[in-house]
Amino acid sequence: MKKILFIVAAFVTTFASAQIKMPAPSTTQKINQDFGMGAIELTYSRPNIKGRTVLKENSELAPLGSIWRLGANAATKIKFTDKVTIGGTELEAGTYVIYAIPGKEIWDVIINKGLNNWGSDGYKEAEDVVRVKVKALKASNFAESFTMQFANIKFESCELQLMWGNLGINLPIATNVKDRIRMQAEQALAADKVTANTYYAAANFYFELDKDLNKALSSISKALEASPTSFWMYLLKAKIERDLGDKVAAKASAEKCISVATEQKNTDYVRMAKELIKKL
Repeated sequence: MKKILFIVAAFVTTFASAQIKMPAPSTTQKINQDFGMGAIELTYSRPNIKGRTVLKENSELAPLGSIWRLGANAATKIKFTDKVTIGGTELEAGTYVIYAIPGKEIWDVIINKGLNNWGSDGYKEAEDVVRVKVKALKASNFAESFTMQFANIKFESCELQLMWGNLGINLPIATNVKDRIRMQAEQALAADKVTANTYYAAANFYFELDKDLNKALSSISKALEASPTSFWMYLLKAKIERDLGDKVAAKASAEKCISVATEQKNTDYVRMAKELIKKL
């Protein structure tokens, strides 16, 4: 009898303490995006529409004209490891929360300092650091789950895209890297001893970002003087000469790239150099 009672008691205890784990109704997503000379980290929850109305007058979810946490659960957080500019306002590196007030044609997007807010509870306009208007867009595909992503990422600009249902917005984010890299390049090139790799990095900067083709050509020429077997440098020199309008020099540099890359068995650079010559 005691044995039976012990088994029953153990069963009841196990049953009472058992937990049923269910998936979160609004799953959390964290996005890390390298940008400029830093990175952006975004943390938000992704509610599903589930047949409810969304982004409409008096809709069940995210009604127009009301402050919205951009997701579900805790307020959406965005962290910048370097200075950025949003809506003409420069933001220092740090962590913020992001809200929006959706409208039919225009949304207000808000960057706010209320890190301890749960959703929109506790939101204070006095803690806003950025408030910018962006155009509402019709999405080409229906998004059942609220979606945020970074897109069109360039050296000094990117977009934070928001999509839900058939609507969305693109929030432009900018940063300044040219001035800082230019200063680095000038300091590095003024050193007593400058390596081929330093000249090459400077040439890349002047060509790709600063668009100073004469400085790019000067730097890549010095890089090749110091490292004449670097086939990848000949390809960059050919691109610079092409953009300067010197097709003869560009072809000669591309042919040199093919020759040196062939010796070193690098078929990728042989192919790229041949493609450049075809397009001259």
